[in-house]
Amino acid sequence: MARSDDDDWDLASSVGATATMVAAGRARAARDGLIDDPLAEPLVRAVGIDFFTDWAAGALDAADVDLPDLPWGMGPMTTLMAARTRFIDTFLTEAVAAGITQVVVLAAGLDARGYRLPWPAGVIVYEIDQPAVLQFKAATVAELGVEPTAPVRAVGVDLRAAWPAALRDAGFAPERPTVWIAEGLSAFLPPSGQDRLLDDVTALSAGGSRLLTEMFLGSPQTREAMRRVHQRWYERGLTVHLDDLAYPGQRHDVADYLGRRGWRTDRVELAALLADAGLPVPADAEPGAQNHYTTAELPRR
Repeated sequence: MARSDDDDWDLASSVGATATMVAAGRARAARDGLIDDPLAEPLVRAVGIDFFTDWAAGALDAADVDLPDLPWGMGPMTTLMAARTRFIDTFLTEAVAAGITQVVVLAAGLDARGYRLPWPAGVIVYEIDQPAVLQFKAATVAELGVEPTAPVRAVGVDLRAAWPAALRDAGFAPERPTVWIAEGLSAFLPPSGQDRLLDDVTALSAGGSRLLTEMFLGSPQTREAMRRVHQRWYERGLTVHLDDLAYPGQRHDVADYLGRRGWRTDRVELAALLADAGLPVPADAEPGAQNHYTTAELPRR
């Protein structure tokens, strides 16, 4: 079902199910020893989408659910999650080591960094997502008996709405440097919403703040390949529809957009992340179709 500007979701429906999907990828990567995320599998299991639970638990093989020689599938997605998780973990670790004490995870989903990373004293982690998503995660983690490694403050608000006020109400201090994470988010915002998000982040960022965003610029051929793989997943038991969740339309390049607003930016291609992590790099990846990442820092004024 196509998106609308007032839709909402939980972790078993619409965009929320993609958070469960990528958590299943992190769980499988952790099971394979590629990353350390012990909460991913129990969180996926708690959501209750059997297809993703089976993948997380190692009960499905890529050969059973993916199509050969295509760039997308549960197997490639798991490899992506391994590289992406390592990259973002390092980005956050370096930011707080430099003295940043506010962490904001935009569209937090089943991200468990507030519970698994070794945060220094004084760091506060803010998670922004739909209220139902954050409530479910907090309740599940509590049932597991896991304590956060830093104060985790849930900000239950739609990122298409007036979220900066809700973030301030949770104790966020815009005069202090912040590290922001927008992981797997941009495509699920309207192009104008992406711009508003970056404008709001800029307005809330003191000098010394850092930001990491992810972009996916798939061609029509890539999108068709994804539809083919998703159809195979539906045939193998996935009951949640994953097509047509991204907003269409031309988008600004994040690095250029941020650069015009005073940020110093750098672009990192997925292939570089995979190579740095010692993971296989697809030889036939379509130029412009892969994920890429923009890291940015706002100079101190």
